[in-house]
Amino acid sequence: MSKIHRNKNLPPLNALAAFEAAAKHQSFTKAAEELHLTHGAISRAVAQVEERIGVDLFLRRHRRVYLTAAGQRLLKTTSQSLDALSRTVEEIHRHDLSSPFLVVSCEPSLAMRWLMPRLGEFKALCPDLHIDLRMAGGPIDLLAEGCDVAIRRMDFTVKSDYQVTRLCAEFAGPVCSHGYWTQLENQNLNNANWLHSRTRPQAWYDWLSTEKDQTMSPNTEQHFDHFFYALQAAQDHLGVVIGSVPLVSDDLQKQRLIAPLGLKPTGVDYALLTLDGVEQDPRIAQFSNWLLGVISDT
Repeated sequence: MSKIHRNKNLPPLNALAAFEAAAKHQSFTKAAEELHLTHGAISRAVAQVEERIGVDLFLRRHRRVYLTAAGQRLLKTTSQSLDALSRTVEEIHRHDLSSPFLVVSCEPSLAMRWLMPRLGEFKALCPDLHIDLRMAGGPIDLLAEGCDVAIRRMDFTVKSDYQVTRLCAEFAGPVCSHGYWTQLENQNLNNANWLHSRTRPQAWYDWLSTEKDQTMSPNTEQHFDHFFYALQAAQDHLGVVIGSVPLVSDDLQKQRLIAPLGLKPTGVDYALLTLDGVEQDPRIAQFSNWLLGVISDT
């Protein structure tokens, strides 16, 4: 079908929007209320769509309207298309350099235990830039997921066209509450309840691989769906978990947790992922510079 022929047959966008509202409610009156138009305006818009397409989209019976089979097909496609247009326009506004929003994807545990407690500080420094925080971990498609930047634990392969800004190295080791450690028999991990998370199932094994005594084993074990649950369990005196900096930095500083055997580098970094260099977008530059400053303090 040629572009000229297609353009002649496609109804105007505002008429399709009126049809979609009328079809969704199967009522011209309710469609008029939703779109803040008159009943007559909706009726004329629907008639325009029907005339352009050449088929009836509604059956009109006793002051009520019912979708025809053709109307049902058009409603499905029109709703999907209008939703896609709406999302695209919103993303264009959000990712415009002048947008007041910055969409940040962050690992859930890092977001909850480190980033979120500091966002008030960023808001005070940059009151006109609003952070839209989305929780996710692992590989990410920034464009497909509508994100400007991602903060990730770099334990996966990154797309070659991404810009990677290193934030810090990760350090890890057994952490628990002071009360739990003092009551643990002989302060020996063989007598402890080892806490695991299904999102980091290898944490204990990775740590043991760096120890001289690799024969250590738990007295009991407990598993949690997510890492931050396991960290909270350790804080609540339920056992010992392999905690990592920066995730437990605040807990260690405020003595909610202790690291009785110390922390060691894991060889994994945390990094900021962007599509372009951070300085090319003033919003990303503001956030990146602040992030690098606060994480270096950590």
